[in-house]
Amino acid sequence: MRTVVIGATSAIALATARQFASRGDELLLLARDQGRLDSIAADLRVRNAAAVDTGLFEAAADTNYEGLAQAIWEQGIDCLLMAHGSLPDQAESQDDVVATRAEFETNGLSVISLLAAFAGRFEAQGHGQIVVISSVAGDRGRQSNYVYGAAKAAVSAYLQGLRNRLNKSGVQVLTVKPGFVDTPMTAHLPKGALWAQPEQIAAGIMNGLEKGSDELYLPGFWRLIMLAIKSIPERIFKKLSL
Repeated sequence: MRTVVIGATSAIALATARQFASRGDELLLLARDQGRLDSIAADLRVRNAAAVDTGLFEAAADTNYEGLAQAIWEQGIDCLLMAHGSLPDQAESQDDVVATRAEFETNGLSVISLLAAFAGRFEAQGHGQIVVISSVAGDRGRQSNYVYGAAKAAVSAYLQGLRNRLNKSGVQVLTVKPGFVDTPMTAHLPKGALWAQPEQIAAGIMNGLEKGSDELYLPGFWRLIMLAIKSIPERIFKKLSL
């Protein structure tokens, strides 16, 4: 039995929480909506979770990340899953300084800040697993979503360094890069063959944890897609409408 902390109530976070619950793990859920937390906690309790607790968390510049990490750490942690974020409208945020900063705060700095608060604790403990949802959007800046992509790129780079640091301490740092996922956050977008369900992503995460993986593209075909996109020379890429 593990003690798992899950930050967010997103569709991917919920699907993964259900996987942990089915294995009889203890769960601590963090999000900003207590009503949503209560509903999810009730669902997980009937799915065999050993215990489910909740706590409020706001991904904002003035959040006391150090205090939050310390309060959580006192309960004991084996696994931390961070899955919070937003999907900004590129056209609305790209020329708005306040909107751009807000999106970078939510999708990038808040994640990095929480990781900074937990990293030393995991290192001293000498074991554990850290899982963070990044995105294929961070692999290359594209005009259609570069505000979001830049934040995710920062997270992915931070995780690479953190993984390098914590490896010798026996702590797994898993970067998860989903492609298109059918969730409430993407409900307004047209769907196609490349779209995955949250349950597919959750299953991939659990498999990656069991195998000790470092980085996962989910579904796996996104690794090949992004390899192709990253290989396009910049002089050509800048002329494309992506």
